[in-house]
Amino acid sequence: MDGTDFLLGGVGSMAATLITNPLEVVKTRMQLQGELAAKGTYHKPYRSVVDAFITIAKNDGYAALQKGLAPSLCFQFILNSCRLGIYNTANEHGWTKQSNGNQSILKSAFWGAAGGFVGSALASPFFMAKAEIAVGYQHQHSGMISAMKDIFKKHGVQGLYRGVAVTMPRALLGSGGQLAAFGYTKDFLVRHPVSAQQSDTFVSTVAGAVGGTVMAITMTPPDVIATRLYNQGVDAKGRGIYYNGVVDCFVKILKAEGVAGLYKGFWPHYMRIGPHATLVLLFFDELKTMRRKYYEAK
Repeated sequence: MDGTDFLLGGVGSMAATLITNPLEVVKTRMQLQGELAAKGTYHKPYRSVVDAFITIAKNDGYAALQKGLAPSLCFQFILNSCRLGIYNTANEHGWTKQSNGNQSILKSAFWGAAGGFVGSALASPFFMAKAEIAVGYQHQHSGMISAMKDIFKKHGVQGLYRGVAVTMPRALLGSGGQLAAFGYTKDFLVRHPVSAQQSDTFVSTVAGAVGGTVMAITMTPPDVIATRLYNQGVDAKGRGIYYNGVVDCFVKILKAEGVAGLYKGFWPHYMRIGPHATLVLLFFDELKTMRRKYYEAK
């Protein structure tokens, strides 16, 4: 292992983001529709994932499906550089394994969560810029740089990190669950191959898909809260106009929208995070393989 693991993790995630960002836009819009309104009391602009795609493309143009791409790329690069770099370092040092050499779910979850926690803290301003540009409260930003300049001018560094208190546990839960499932599944398939022709790419793809499923289930509620906190407008003192913080947001969503409110946008989130997680981990493994072959050939 060397420092390039961090770089490869970031590059792999950016490649995946180029493919899956439209689903991120759809997910964000569906999470925000009917905000703080009881089920059945509001008009749904988007009735389903497919309807959301069609409606956005029809009303806003196809380019709208890639809104927030620049901050998404920056967010993913920083987040995954840290979490995959830290996790892979721990894995190659044997810190994610049991005494018998098998993968430990708890140890993998710990190192995956630690990497996600650090990465999300560093990348938090880009998550907010992504949420504001994609849709929601009337933030009139012309792009990522404009958004970050406006936020910093009005609210300082604190404004750039508004909502970081939920972004870190969001990544902690999602990253911990994903990488624990990925590591365990990959280790299991290596020890118990499904066929004699089983390839490394097949193993990475299946393990990534399992990790993505676990990630979507654990991450959706904090993801909804993070989107709501980042997207809400603020008063002259920089305080949110809807929510005072993570707990307040959680309670208000439960009271007004029920448990289902915490899982708004689950299917587009699942449809996005599943392929995204699979592609990130697949690209990461493939890039590591290319690096190894390069050094072996020298």
